[in-house]
Amino acid sequence: MNYRDNLKKLLSLEYNCSETDIDSGANIITSSAGRSGRKYRESDGFFSMASTGKGCLVTADERFLPFVRELSKDCDGISLFEFEKLNAIAQELSRYGCELNGAGPHHMFLPCEVPALSQKFPLKRLEFPEFKQYYGDKRFPDILCDEYTDERPDVLVLAAMDGDVIMGMAGASRDFSGTPNWLQIGVDVLPEYRGKGMGSFLVNEITKLIQQSGDIPFYGTSPANIASQNTALKCGYRPVWTEISAVKKQPPAEPEKFSEHETWVDEMKQELEDYIEEQGIYIRQ
Repeated sequence: MNYRDNLKKLLSLEYNCSETDIDSGANIITSSAGRSGRKYRESDGFFSMASTGKGCLVTADERFLPFVRELSKDCDGISLFEFEKLNAIAQELSRYGCELNGAGPHHMFLPCEVPALSQKFPLKRLEFPEFKQYYGDKRFPDILCDEYTDERPDVLVLAAMDGDVIMGMAGASRDFSGTPNWLQIGVDVLPEYRGKGMGSFLVNEITKLIQQSGDIPFYGTSPANIASQNTALKCGYRPVWTEISAVKKQPPAEPEKFSEHETWVDEMKQELEDYIEEQGIYIRQ
């Protein structure tokens, strides 16, 4: 099972380049005007960078391109993902009210095989609107988007069951409207059920369902999330590309406002006034 050609088609659309550019080993820098592809947020398109290990693909707003070209001059693509270069990118992005995605670079995995796992758990398949009740459920933050949208619809959830109790779930969302057969997988297992191979089992089973429908499953995780990477590897996934993008800066949260008598100072003042009154103490003005 080889999705390499499908990936080249996806990246060529997202980075406004040709499929042959991706294997060239060169740094390919393009304007993001008119780009298509996965769109997770309004700011997508100001700056995105990816590498398959051969050079680097960058697409950005026209205003940001001169900086990127200067930064990548005489620089191999892989080093653009090192801290020094990412820090320089972050500082320049701040001039435009943007910042690098807080999650940092993501390692993206594609399945090379679907192994037969020994673990087995009872499964329940949920489709929309059956899984609608789990939007915003803090127990399962990684299986669904924040809310259902036509642009990035969640399409399938598998729940591992212990009787009527959900032990863990895996979900799949259709991330890319340009080629709608790309489905990203997320998985969450409740703490009391971890360490039993359930996460790998769920990912493996939902991968098989996606492939049976003719779609392409993929899996993303941050470099420090070793447990998630091990889950992907155990299910026959392999790292194929790395990516990072810019997001709009969020305004700082306003400090919590307290009404009168809610701060500790006001409380102490009130207690002192009550004590003075009780003791009949006269304070000379």
